[in-house]
Amino acid sequence: MTAASISLWGLAASGLLVVAALAISAWRRLGLSRQIVWAAARALVQLLAVGGALELVIDERRSIWWSWAWVVAMVAFAAWTTTRRAPEVPGLLGLAAAAYTAAAAVSLGVLLGLGVVATEGRTVVPLAGMVIGNSLAATVLVARRIVGEATDQREQIEARLALGLTGRRAIEPFLRHAVRTALIPQIETTKATGIVFLPGAMVGLILAGVRPVDAVRVQVAVMYLVLGSVATTTSVVAVGMAARLLTPDHRLRRLDTAPHAPARCHSRGGGFRCSSRRPVMRSLSRSCCRWWA
Repeated sequence: MTAASISLWGLAASGLLVVAALAISAWRRLGLSRQIVWAAARALVQLLAVGGALELVIDERRSIWWSWAWVVAMVAFAAWTTTRRAPEVPGLLGLAAAAYTAAAAVSLGVLLGLGVVATEGRTVVPLAGMVIGNSLAATVLVARRIVGEATDQREQIEARLALGLTGRRAIEPFLRHAVRTALIPQIETTKATGIVFLPGAMVGLILAGVRPVDAVRVQVAVMYLVLGSVATTTSVVAVGMAARLLTPDHRLRRLDTAPHAPARCHSRGGGFRCSSRRPVMRSLSRSCCRWWA
């Protein structure tokens, strides 16, 4: 077994760490044993499935369009996941999809367009995954923060409107605060890279036998990629939310978030029932709640 190739025995041996987590859960009576087993099994199945699919997608004999189709699927699923994590934000599905698309276009456009990396399936799919995956938490945070500010600070916003400010200028301080809040964690992570922790991409390259200096170059490009993508997604969401919060005559809309409760699966009589009032979400939840619940 080498660092770049782990045998089946090595993979099974790494499962001892899961056993250690189970032992700690039992010792401390945490009641997490089933969740730990489920998480470990689900991660294994998901990664094996994705690995098999990627073998087909990034095959050099296949068209690059298969890789871009994979990116589109990632954008769609990330947008759907965002709406589930921020159900109180109305109309977030399309806005999140637009934000992830913009981030992928800007970030990948720079790296691929300037020739930083080659335009191949093995580069497009992983880089797009880093862009979208690292932007998801920030997208959820900025959307929820803006809705919270618009609700909690409604009187202040309306007072600014009453003083003659345009709608955009009236809510600009609150948008700025939300974007700053969402960006700061990624900025701090970027500052701590290499000192507090070694990022996954760099560690993976070193384990694969790449020279550390070469791995550092790749990791720096990836960190800049992630920072730019997070800034792009949060800005797009802020602009989109501002347009949704304000009427054409510069009034602040009242948000009715009740119809946007997330779809949840409940076990009833051996079966599963979805609690969402939206037909689309009920359909999606019924089809996959056994796996994603």
